[in-house]
Amino acid sequence: MTLQKLLGLGVLSLSLLATGAVAQDKATKQAEVIKSTQTTLERFYKEKPELKAAVESAPGFGVFTTYGVSFLIGGSGGTGLVRDNKTKKNTFMSVGGASAGLQLGASQTELLIVFKTAAAMNKFIESGWEAAGSVTAAAGASGATAGGGKGSSAMEDANTYTLTKTGLEVGIAGGASKFWKNKDLN
Repeated sequence: MTLQKLLGLGVLSLSLLATGAVAQDKATKQAEVIKSTQTTLERFYKEKPELKAAVESAPGFGVFTTYGVSFLIGGSGGTGLVRDNKTKKNTFMSVGGASAGLQLGASQTELLIVFKTAAAMNKFIESGWEAAGSVTAAAGASGATAGGGKGSSAMEDANTYTLTKTGLEVGIAGGASKFWKNKDLN
């Protein structure tokens, strides 16, 4: 066998192994997001038991976990998914945010979006969503929450709920969040 053929087989073998590793890595990451979603939903249901019926009867829902830090200027990012209750399909998404104002803190926040219509859910999946403005006074540690409950929504056809899982965050700030499909996990 020539050196050129050996190199070709080596490259092909490495490509096949890498493809398998990427698929495994993608499946592992998807499983982590799904597990995190279930854990987050259980926390929401514990805080507001009536949310379970709302989520199950809705056309779909989204669950996101974000991590943020702020000192006058803030930033956050995270992942989550939108679940179509009719088709049982998960769409994996990312979220990022920025803010500026009188603010200080670091936190892990969980967001639940309960869609009132399939059209609103599909628009969210396809176009993302941008939300602006915030007044924050939330604290949470060791699973305790404060600042939870129904939040304001830039979408008329959805209800949003937030829980601050850990950290401390205080302030008044203007900011924006953007949601989009995670191309690596879909």
